[in-house]
Amino acid sequence: MRHFPPMNNNSPMADSSAAAVSAGVPTPAFSPLYQQIKGLILQSLQSGEWKPAESIPSEMELAARYRVSQGTVRKAIDELASDHLLVRRQGKGTFVATHAEDHVQYRFLKLMPDRGDLDSEGPAQRDIVDCKRSRANADIARALALRTGDAVLQVRRVLSFGNTPTILEDLWLPAAPFKGLTAERLADYHGPMYALFETEFGVRMVRADEKIRAVLPDATQSQLLKVSPSTPLLSVERVAYTYKDTPMELRRGFYSTENHHYRNALS
Repeated sequence: MRHFPPMNNNSPMADSSAAAVSAGVPTPAFSPLYQQIKGLILQSLQSGEWKPAESIPSEMELAARYRVSQGTVRKAIDELASDHLLVRRQGKGTFVATHAEDHVQYRFLKLMPDRGDLDSEGPAQRDIVDCKRSRANADIARALALRTGDAVLQVRRVLSFGNTPTILEDLWLPAAPFKGLTAERLADYHGPMYALFETEFGVRMVRADEKIRAVLPDATQSQLLKVSPSTPLLSVERVAYTYKDTPMELRRGFYSTENHHYRNALS
């Protein structure tokens, strides 16, 4: 067990700790103590000390490890739970969040049926159209923080609900972290794609940015989604990030909204 000297907001350790945390989490030099502890916990998540679905040490143990109060640790954990990085379970402890859990597997999918919910529709049927290596053009390289011409994996798939093609997705992934990913592997895995990335490639998507616009489909999109070229689609472009705000996926989705709508809860 590593030990850390006591920290307070006026101590040199508080400043140096904040500087160390800033390597992974942008925090000001005089950040609140709980933010510094949050950063240290985040570093342990990034390094894989605690893996998805595993429990982390108790608040008391973490308070002893970092030599701060339990209240400080609790506030740090509360924020990490709000960020969907940790999950509190009453009477069991705190666990590293995982995309394999039922209640989070639709976290990044905002398309909802006009009647009922995604669970009532049953699991989506996934058709992997293609999975191949290619070279990143300027736009893809910029989105994934790569150089133009770097190797990427390009995936195309169709998601159907009730046997109706509803979402066409094109994905680009940096090739190195996803070495060994094939169309067969994607087709054989029946859970969420992000759970596959997490469990088999050690890449956890922790947040995403999306841009949404209405578009008309091209000929290939019309054919795969079985819609006419005059049917407007919802275009959703997403960049998903792992820890340290490292982009790991560019995803361009085309959503048929004949029986679905895009829903986002704002607070």
